[in-house]
Amino acid sequence: MKFPGSVLVSLSLFVAETAAALCLSGASRAAGDRMWQWLTLLFALLPCALVQLSLVFIHRDVSRDRPLVLLLHLLQLGPLVRCVEVFYIYFHAGRVEEPYVSITKKRQMPKDGYSEEIEKEVGQAEGKLCTHRSAFSRASVIQAFLGSAPQLTLQLYICVLQQEITAARSIFMVLSLLSIVYGALRCNILAIKIKYDDYDVSVKPAAYLCIFMWRSFEIATRVTVLVLFSSVLQIWTLPVVLVNFFGFFFYPWILFWQSKSPFPENIEKALSRVGTTIVLCLLTFLYAGINMFCWSAVQVKLNDPDLINKSQNWYRLTVYYMLRFIENAFLLLMWYIYKTDIYLYVCAPLLVLQLLIGYCMAVLFMLVFYQFCHPCKKLFSSSISEGLLSCFKFLCFICKPPKSTVLMDKAEVKSENTDEARSSSKTLDSQNGNPHQSVSSNA
Repeated sequence: MKFPGSVLVSLSLFVAETAAALCLSGASRAAGDRMWQWLTLLFALLPCALVQLSLVFIHRDVSRDRPLVLLLHLLQLGPLVRCVEVFYIYFHAGRVEEPYVSITKKRQMPKDGYSEEIEKEVGQAEGKLCTHRSAFSRASVIQAFLGSAPQLTLQLYICVLQQEITAARSIFMVLSLLSIVYGALRCNILAIKIKYDDYDVSVKPAAYLCIFMWRSFEIATRVTVLVLFSSVLQIWTLPVVLVNFFGFFFYPWILFWQSKSPFPENIEKALSRVGTTIVLCLLTFLYAGINMFCWSAVQVKLNDPDLINKSQNWYRLTVYYMLRFIENAFLLLMWYIYKTDIYLYVCAPLLVLQLLIGYCMAVLFMLVFYQFCHPCKKLFSSSISEGLLSCFKFLCFICKPPKSTVLMDKAEVKSENTDEARSSSKTLDSQNGNPHQSVSSNA
């Protein structure tokens, strides 16, 4: 039975970031910055409430007679109670013989073209631990992209406006960045385990390192670009954010309406149609929040029973990173044109170059992960290099003019050249005289 280290890391980041937010909010109140105080509290308490809601929903606490647990969730102490329960189960596992066990069948990764199926006995304690790990993984994603990402953007924006970075705020920003990167990492691992549920997936340390570097560069550069742009063009910040957010929010719903599939009814038996709609809206809300800052490894598909698109779409990945790079470059260009006096001692061209190189480094680590470190790369129908090559060929084919148009243009140019040659020959004949006419006159 594996040690529940992911639960401990999730709880540590959750508690540390919440405590730092409360301390920084108190410091803002003492300094008289009421607006920064309330915004810091909002971005700290809203994800806390959503984390409690997700833990209650996954463990089905509403339908069970557990009033004390529900009360602790209302007091925002749910993660602490869950962590205590996890370690109680872990340290007491194996002391008492379990009345029954379940048998799961998993396939090994193919070796030399063959894949063996392995049966494994899973006891009640291990099943409960698996449920807790899954719940904390989802809670980490919610905490990261609905709380830590807006919080990091806000605190960096305050630092730019005040032209000062205090020790408390710098520690808070580091914690927020670690929370976002960890949430993105858990999102990648969740996507792998959901897509390849039939296989026994083991993620190696090199894969964790590649994901960590990939997400660190991607999120840090994205947040910095948004802060720089919003510091000089405050009016245009809201349209940029809304277009990004609602574009990703409505994209799964548009695909669902185009598929003309029936409304999903198998999410939770206890939920009504209205409750199912609320859950789906919250899911797409989280999906949009993730894609605002980085690539969502989990692609929402509402007409699928698991609500996840399990196919590996290299084309969508390529389009996302190309458009995001163009958007970041455009926002940096606008910042460079309209930068104010607060950036007087900043080397603007060097900063723009560093941010663009940082985003390219994120793409590089992403390519390394999918090409060499992905735990299920043997199951890919095509590698990332082949997929990107086919995507670029497709894009070049779209940009290239049709062959018939090229042939028509060549024919027109050729006919124009022929007409010019004929006209020039007639001009020479008229200037030098026609030899046939001179012979006839002599006769």
